[in-house]
Amino acid sequence: MPKGGRKGGHKGRMRTYTSPEEIDAQMKAEKERKMNEDEGEGAAQTDTAEKLPGSGSGSEDSDDENSQRRRAGVEGLIEIENPNRVVQKSKKVVQIELDEPKQLSRREREEIEKQKAKERYMKMHLAGKTDQAKADLARLAIIRKQREEAAKRKDEEKKAKDAKEAAAAAARGMNSLSLK
Repeated sequence: MPKGGRKGGHKGRMRTYTSPEEIDAQMKAEKERKMNEDEGEGAAQTDTAEKLPGSGSGSEDSDDENSQRRRAGVEGLIEIENPNRVVQKSKKVVQIELDEPKQLSRREREEIEKQKAKERYMKMHLAGKTDQAKADLARLAIIRKQREEAAKRKDEEKKAKDAKEAAAAAARGMNSLSLK
């Protein structure tokens, strides 16, 4: 059985094209519709401007209306009533509160706590209050004692060697005196 059923595919069918006259008619209808919408909105804007003569921020309002009016694709044609949709509003510098403490995530909070704990441990370690610091200091004390003992032994051996050499030199000196 051939792919796509018995009747075959779309390849053998005749293609239909939109004629230039139809395209022109659609374009004219689109332009007329836009003109009617702009005229209706223009009249509404002038009515609201007349109602609020003390409003000094008219240019800001028109910017907001233009951004609402110019939507990409089908959004401009369909009004959406989604209660879950949150509209992003830009905040002014005055509205942003710098006094409010920043909410940290769990990971950030744990990282800060870890750093503080490490700093506390290092302070205690340097003061010699931790178990590890006490063990290190004890080990260092033992090493110092061993080095001091080794230095004393070396000095004693050196003194003994010097005394032995002096005795040998004296003995040679006497031998040399007696030979003369």
